Amino acid sequence: MTIDYYNNNAEDFFYNTVEADMNEAYKQFLSYFNNGDFILDLGCGSGRDSKYFLDKGYNVTSVDLSDELIERASKFIKQKVLKLDMLKMKFENDFDGIWACASILHIPKNKVSKVLSNCFKALRENGVLYASFKYGDFEEVRNGRFFNYYDEASIKKVVENSEFILEKIWITRDVRLGRENEKWLNIILKK
Repeated sequence: MTIDYYNNNAEDFFYNTVEADMNEAYKQFLSYFNNGDFILDLGCGSGRDSKYFLDKGYNVTSVDLSDELIERASKFIKQKVLKLDMLKMKFENDFDGIWACASILHIPKNKVSKVLSNCFKALRENGVLYASFKYGDFEEVRNGRFFNYYDEASIKKVVENSEFILEKIWITRDVRLGRENEKWLNIILKK
């Protein structure tokens, strides 16, 4: 269902997200890395974040599950985006960091621990995972897309049941025009 939404609305989604200013989150995430480190952009969407990391000198592997977004993002970042289901990914010790901006939020809560386990395996020692979720504590289908919502207490429970250490948690406002009243939960987890 969610993949169908992105395949059918790829053009609008691309143009509505590609210019979003993510500098605050970039600054928090990139403070853990050195130039040339390896980053997995998990659910890269438009490719906005992959392009930013590539332009800053990082080695980036970009993945998504929507064929239409893969096509657009590949053209935008000028490198191939891989088709990958985060529930089935098999990377092992390949990345210094994983950037999961508004992507794990499409996974049902009862499967988020599987995604975190896959991310843990994919990271090198002391690797870092950034993830963002819509703020709240529920799940819903809205306009053809599934979303999970987390607040501070509910995400802490998920992290406590994972192998990760919760490094940082903070709340931001949506950076897209007209959505300033929407809140996001941001986390950085460390291996």
